[in-house]
Amino acid sequence: MLIMNPSSRTTNGLLILATFVAAPASTQAQDATPAATSLVYPLDVSVAKDAKTLFLVDRKLPGLWKTTPAGTLEVLYPAKKQFRTPLNAVRCIASDGKGGLLVGDSGTREVYRVTVDGKATPLTKGGIGIAMGIAVSTDGTIFVSDLELQRIWSIPAAGGQPKEFAVLPAPRGMTFDKNGQLWVVSGGPKNQLVRIDAKGKITAVVKDRTFIYPHDVAVALDGNAYVSDGYADCIWKVTAEGKTSKWVSGKPLDNPVGLDWQGTNLLVVDSRAKQVFSITPDAKLTAVKFGM
Repeated sequence: MLIMNPSSRTTNGLLILATFVAAPASTQAQDATPAATSLVYPLDVSVAKDAKTLFLVDRKLPGLWKTTPAGTLEVLYPAKKQFRTPLNAVRCIASDGKGGLLVGDSGTREVYRVTVDGKATPLTKGGIGIAMGIAVSTDGTIFVSDLELQRIWSIPAAGGQPKEFAVLPAPRGMTFDKNGQLWVVSGGPKNQLVRIDAKGKITAVVKDRTFIYPHDVAVALDGNAYVSDGYADCIWKVTAEGKTSKWVSGKPLDNPVGLDWQGTNLLVVDSRAKQVFSITPDAKLTAVKFGM
């Protein structure tokens, strides 16, 4: 999901980070993140195995947040305000499949594994550019879409040197389907939604430029895919054959970005609405309430 200034919508140019300050082998933030009264610019969400606890990243609230059993938000990892410190510039989040979390941070050009007790460990020693999406295969291999370097990287489950898996223009959100194929949203001039098999072969699902500004993709068990489109203020439905239709559109959606499944409901993070929405299979949208 490409991050835009909240006050403007720009499609030209990429954010290039020329310097990097490496994080230690494992790190725990020292400065507590100030208490928040509301979400400011949320970007992505990950649903825990219990299907109740949510983990959130907010570009304007450094660190990592989680919901409590009472439905309030609390800090899991209290990142510092200082740029190029761990989890200061978070952009994406995903489950590692083992109870932990994987978080992409452009400020340190890194992917971190965060445990349930809030310990964050860098996995690549700054080996990527701008992580926009994370997905984990059944064997635990981590895949990261890199907006800056125009690559999909594979990273060993335990961390290590990233390896090139596929080359794709402006890759953003991605996810695996039940057949082990990696679906990736692209901001390129064509082939805006693709599938990539285990050998790295790319097959276009949406070949023409249907979406205006796609951010993320989620694939249901029935094979249909759902794509968030910030400029179109909608969630698209895409069949396995590539047929597209607007599934949910218009207000209160304002800039839908991150997606994840909560059971059969699709959670949608909207950065401009400063909200997380839940959409039922029959396309009914409601706001997820947080007591902060």
